[in-house]
Amino acid sequence: MCSAIYPRPRTQPRLSEIVSEAQQLFDNGFREVTLLGQNVDSYKFADEATGQVCNFAQLLERVAQVNPLLRVRFSTSHPKDITDEVLTTMARCENICNYIHLPVQSGNTRILEKMNRTYTRQWYMDRVNAIRAIVPDCGISTDVISGFCSETEDEHEDTLSIMQFSKFDYAYMFKYSERPGTLAARKYPDDIAEEVKTRRLTEIIDLQSKLSLQSNQHDIGKVYKVLVEGTSKRSNEHLCGRNDQNKMLVFPKGDLKKGDYTFVKVLSCTSATLIGELAI
Repeated sequence: MCSAIYPRPRTQPRLSEIVSEAQQLFDNGFREVTLLGQNVDSYKFADEATGQVCNFAQLLERVAQVNPLLRVRFSTSHPKDITDEVLTTMARCENICNYIHLPVQSGNTRILEKMNRTYTRQWYMDRVNAIRAIVPDCGISTDVISGFCSETEDEHEDTLSIMQFSKFDYAYMFKYSERPGTLAARKYPDDIAEEVKTRRLTEIIDLQSKLSLQSNQHDIGKVYKVLVEGTSKRSNEHLCGRNDQNKMLVFPKGDLKKGDYTFVKVLSCTSATLIGELAI
């Protein structure tokens, strides 16, 4: 079983409160928690009683220390805030999953500035390089938007090229649509033709499908520790669960049940799923 814990920005719960909730969840049978926030890396709590300041890396490690059988994930990371300290904490703690959702939105600096994303193309690429260096087997997913206001063909190509550079394992991909009340809606005309947005989105999806398949093909022959989530949608004789990199694996049921850990050897794959056999 898995659950989410929310370090809510407005209330900034104490580190001890979050750790206590994680402990309660583990004691009640949960084996995975997700620290969840719009920008989870920006968590910072100043304890008035002790004068100590806790950042997200410290929170992450304390939750991981609840129990080695408790898997810890977090989402969503903002490229401007994910630090080397967070990455080294991930590398040090075996039960912190090696997976980061790092929204890029666009691969062009001018468009990122119009989106008010507060980072550049180069900054994002530097963060990807840091992830690869400190947590080499880390899975990375992202969000991508096609056809943002005034986006040119060259700027669209920048998005495709940063996808190639980052080699995302998977992505959530959308075409831009104006939302009332947002900064973009107030400041910029929605001036990209719908057919252009659709064509660019198709190119983004086609590229990501290739990248996802390549990523999964590299996993064939590897053995992963998997937390059983339940029965496969396609067969009652198979179970499914995720590995550290947040990839879904399908494998024979054996004597396993939901909440168990097992080891699975990958035999084949699709662009979305790893298919394997029990390795024990």
